[in-house]
Order: sequence, then C-alpha cells, then structure tokens
Amino acid sequence: MKILVTGFDPFGGEKINPAWEAVKKLPDTIKDAEIVKVEIPTVYGKSADVCKQAIQKHQPDIVLNIGQAGGRFTITPERVAINVDDARIPDNEGNQPIDQLIQSDGQAAYFTQLPVKAMVENIKRNGFPTAVSNTAGTFVCNHIMYQVQYMIDKEFPNMKGGFIHVPFIAEQVVDKPNQPFMNISDMAFCIEKGLEAIVDFAGKEDLKAVGGETH
Repeated sequence: MKILVTGFDPFGGEKINPAWEAVKKLPDTIKDAEIVKVEIPTVYGKSADVCKQAIQKHQPDIVLNIGQAGGRFTITPERVAINVDDARIPDNEGNQPIDQLIQSDGQAAYFTQLPVKAMVENIKRNGFPTAVSNTAGTFVCNHIMYQVQYMIDKEFPNMKGGFIHVPFIAEQVVDKPNQPFMNISDMAFCIEKGLEAIVDFAGKEDLKAVGGETH
C-alpha cells in the first residue's frame, strides 16, 4: 500500500504551517505502507494541480491531506467536503472566491472513504484528544479535500481520500490569547496513529460508533 500525505505551506501571515511540519516528521513506512510526503500551496486551484501531479507520479492507494485549523483543540479527521469556495481571507496568491462552486459537474458534497471513527479511536487509545469533524470549512482545506474526492469520482475510482485538521502550535498563539495549541511531535504522532487505522481498516467497514464529534 502507498499513501500520499500532503501538508500546506504557511498562509494568513503565519511563518509556519504545522500541517506540513507534522507531515515531514512522519516515518517513511507505517505498518508496511509506504508514506509519500508532499507540500502543497495554500492556493485555490493550484493546490489541486500540485496534488494531482503527485498522484500521477506516485500512484497512491490513498491520499490524506493535512491542514491547519487555528482555534481547534484537537486533531480532527474530516467526514465531508462541500462544493463551495468561500474565502474569509485571500489565499497565498490573493484569490478570494466568494460562494463559488469548486466543480460545476461535481456532487454537492463528497464523503471521505477513510475510516474516520477508527482513526479517532486509535488516536484516543494512544492518549490524545481527537474528534470526527463534520465541516472542513470553505477555505483551501475544504477545497483540496473536495478536489481529491472529485478526482476519485472522475479519474481514480480505486483511490481513497480524506483530510485531517490540526491545531496551531505554541509559537503561533503567542499573540493570540486563549487559543489552543499542540506541539509538532504530538501532531505527527497522532497523524501516524490515524494512518495506522487507515492501514488496519483497508477493505473493512469503519467503526459504527465512537464518541467525540465536532461541528
């Protein structure tokens, strides 16, 4: 099995993006699955282009995109991506789409094929807070999750895809009072535990119930 894991570059005036920093710390092999790590730009459209190039090059069985969600307390695997770009701030090339469809011939929403509840359960079992999230937002994180699902729908039917959001790290919240944070090593550990569950549940149904869902 080969898993492509992507992380975004810094955006919104930040000097670091914990998503990519955590991805870089992942081992190259997890439970005999090869882990391919690629940085993608926080840019509408271009993020999907870079991700698709990596898919074409590496031919992964699974794509897991990682992104930052400042303000969240926990690691949150995403259940669904919606067909809308609606940017509160510009992306890294100044694009700020409002109420735009991502793909005119795409579904209104796509659900992940990854076992998000099993991922949450394995992370919890290893001592970290986590929850299934039911909204990936409408910025570039939702955009890339949706675009990968669209690629699966239209071009790569044997591939599976999903997304995990991670919190800020400490240095990002020095001037942001009362914002939660997590350190990079713990993020990487949690993502690794999520990936273990992905490998373990390959070809199986996800767990039916697990506590701790978030909006």
